[in-house]
This record gives sequence, C-alpha cells and structure tokens, in this order.
Amino acid sequence: MKDTYIINTHSHANMLKETNIDDAMANAYNNKIVTIVPASSGEDIFEVDKFINKYPDTYGYLGVFPEEVKTFTDKTLSDMEGIIKQNKKIVGIGEVGLDYYWDKTYKELQKEIFIKQIDFANQMNLPLNIHSREAHFDTLEILKKYNKNSVAILHCFSGSLEFAKECIRENIFIALGGVVTFKNAVKAKEVAQNIPLEYLLLETDDPYLAPVPFRGKENQPMYVKYVAEEIARLRGITTDEVARVTTENAERIFNFYAE
Repeated sequence: MKDTYIINTHSHANMLKETNIDDAMANAYNNKIVTIVPASSGEDIFEVDKFINKYPDTYGYLGVFPEEVKTFTDKTLSDMEGIIKQNKKIVGIGEVGLDYYWDKTYKELQKEIFIKQIDFANQMNLPLNIHSREAHFDTLEILKKYNKNSVAILHCFSGSLEFAKECIRENIFIALGGVVTFKNAVKAKEVAQNIPLEYLLLETDDPYLAPVPFRGKENQPMYVKYVAEEIARLRGITTDEVARVTTENAERIFNFYAE
C-alpha cells in the first residue's frame, strides 16, 4: 500500500469543464489520490469504461442514475456485464438509487430500476454506490428487502446522525464529501464527528460541491484531502489517521489496491 493515500470513492472527473481533465487526474495521482468514477446513464457506461483505462489509480462504477432511469433498457445490464468481464478496473455498480428532489412523477420507475440494479450487483458480487436524495426511507427499505450480498455505500450522505446509525446497523457505509467543510452543514459535521470511523468513506462528487476553501468553484478529485482534513479536525485526530482508516475501509469493500 502507498504511504497515506486516499481513496476518493465518488468523482465525476470525466465531467470537468473549467479544469483540464488530464491536469486534474495528474494532480490526483501526484497527491496520492485514488479516484473512482461512476456512470450515470445507459450510454455513460461506455464512456466510464474508456475513461478509467486512460489514467493510473482510476477505477469505475457502472450504473444508471435515478434521473436517467428512462435510458435503462433490457440491453443495459448485458452491456454492463460485458464491460465488467473485460475491464478489471470496474469495482462496483453505481451511481444508482432514488431521487425525489427534482421530479416525483416517476418514483415507481426509479424504484423498479434501482431494484434491478441491486439484483445485478448481487449477481456480479460487486458493491453498490447509492444516490439517495429526499428518499431516505424508501432507499433503506429497498436495500433491506432486496440487497442480499453487496456492500452498500450511501454516497454524498445528507441524512441525520440517527439515520446514519440506522444505516450502519444494516452494514451500510457512509460517504462524505465537500459539504462537511461548509460552515452551516450541521448534520454532515455531526455525522462525521460521531459515526464509527470504520464505516466512513471519503469522496468529492466533483465537479460539484467543492470544499472550503474552493467553495463555489469547480471541484476536482484531489480536493478530497480537504474533506479528510475537516473530518480529522472534527474528530480531534490526525488527517493521516482519517486517510488510513477510510482507505482500509475502501480496500476491503472494493477488493483492490492502488496501482
């Protein structure tokens, strides 16, 4: 294992606009950041497949995001399976889940596609990277009912400490990003400070949600270190300790080591 490296468990680095992507990936690599990139649609899975092969210490998830479930077809899962068999850098199924914030008119379709992708992850024996926005109860209930053997990660966790504890009781991991550095992010700070470190993962969700001191600007993979620093400050421990434990957590989940 590299000395004190960080696994950024959720980065849309392939979507960067203001930052040169080659530069951003080089910055991540030079700062000992391992990057995992999710897919969002039935077409995006092919882009992620190509993207992660271009850069060292870069891995991918395949999946259809809740807002893109209308792009999901019967062929989507067979396409995903074909890529998984060919590309050992695919380490999970994501970004999948439920989002009731933008549009509640197709909640049932979101649930249907979420369940299909959970079943697929179980078949592939791969972890799940999950988006849940204003859908915490349904997300957890579906996971309880349908997830049999895949480790689940709630990406960009936005729930309360009590909900985080409920998820942890179900062996679900909590991933925190730049929001935890925001001054008024009371819930995120409370979660970061109080959940067992063994259930915590780090992410950026770039190009969105850049941490302080870059808030309002485009986020990038290397900024995950500012997330680690803030969590360390909140917990009263060193950044190296946060990096070490969250990296060990991710290594167990994804069953890989950095190149």
